[in-house]
Amino acid sequence: MMQKENAIEVKDLKKKFKVYLDKGNDLKEKILFRKRNQYEDRWVLKGISFNVKKGEAVGLIGKNGCGKSTTLKMLSRIMYPTEGSIEIQGRVSSLLELGAGFHPDMSGRENIYTNASILGLTKKEIDNRLERIIAFSELEEFIDNPVRTYSSGMYMRLAFSVAINVDADILLIDEILAVGDIGFQTKCMEKLREIKKEGATIIIVSHAMGQIEQICDRVIWIEDGKIKEEGIPKFIDDKYLASMEEKRLSKVDNKKNQQQKLSNQEKQKSSWSDRVIRSGNRDVEIVDVAMLNDNTGKNIYKTGEPITVLVDYKVNKPVESADFTIGIARDDGIYCYGSGVMLDSQKPSSIQEKGQVQIQLTQNELLPGKYFLDVGIQSADGVLYDAVCSVLEFHITTDRVTEYGIVSMKHIWQVDGKQIEKV
Repeated sequence: MMQKENAIEVKDLKKKFKVYLDKGNDLKEKILFRKRNQYEDRWVLKGISFNVKKGEAVGLIGKNGCGKSTTLKMLSRIMYPTEGSIEIQGRVSSLLELGAGFHPDMSGRENIYTNASILGLTKKEIDNRLERIIAFSELEEFIDNPVRTYSSGMYMRLAFSVAINVDADILLIDEILAVGDIGFQTKCMEKLREIKKEGATIIIVSHAMGQIEQICDRVIWIEDGKIKEEGIPKFIDDKYLASMEEKRLSKVDNKKNQQQKLSNQEKQKSSWSDRVIRSGNRDVEIVDVAMLNDNTGKNIYKTGEPITVLVDYKVNKPVESADFTIGIARDDGIYCYGSGVMLDSQKPSSIQEKGQVQIQLTQNELLPGKYFLDVGIQSADGVLYDAVCSVLEFHITTDRVTEYGIVSMKHIWQVDGKQIEKV
């Protein structure tokens, strides 16, 4: 028996597809080339279960082929599960294939009636919504032109406008929020938030984590046909992105290891000198930059682990002082940290003709994400010797699932005077 507060209940959902190696197209080919009819069973979903409450917005994330879109298609009854059950309460509208049912020779107005009827509206209901649909699409002056004369953006805007004005209890959305220009995308997001406030249940499949976090109350991470994790969007999104990046870097690293096996203690060097933009007069020149990692042997660190940066330099012209600096910026451009050390030719720590400067961030508190390292050298009075931006890329992962943002902060949680967590 389905619980009253739930709009959707999915129990042990499994889906199998037959993947043919080379299927014959007609009866003659099937008879003459029987081997072409060989196939293998591929389980896309291997038993997932979840409930969605009425008025809740849930995002489905995961890499391509993990079963996200297949799940939506089964929720919308386009296909049916091999095993398991789906129970739904309420009227469903699916935004899976925008523009399904559009005819290129019919006008935009005529296609509104055709497409809306496919989505389950009567002619009277369409009449009542017609002006609202046209106004939302911002295609008033083109609405009576044949759809074949529309640009792809105009086509998608009209299709989205029809689908979003069905007034459904449950809205299923699959990778269609990148519709039209930036202004129209913003309006689409505002419309979805409005629909959510009115009590509609929303399930979104998307690779755009920002959109998921704006709309969804909860995220379900699907991997290899099973639910790997679910919870607060920001927490799960960060862990998912960190996991994907770690796998990508692992593949790159494995490819390198086939050519040469490197010690985990060895410096991670990069051919940065031929790809970066640098500035300065080169009186003191940066020769090499590396990052050390005692645990993985590659530029992946966990929150709280030390990071060591090595900067090799050489002096091309005698100078009295050199201020060595490093900076760390996140991939979205937010500057996270910077530090420097001054070398003086008159002091024991004098500037050598060539040498190495090392900085150890003994306990980095960066939270998961992709980061870039900047290095620079300048004089005491600000004359720039050498500067290289984004010289190395590195990544942060974490086991702390209850933190998000840029940096971790030491904290203690107490509830009713009882300590429940300390970091």
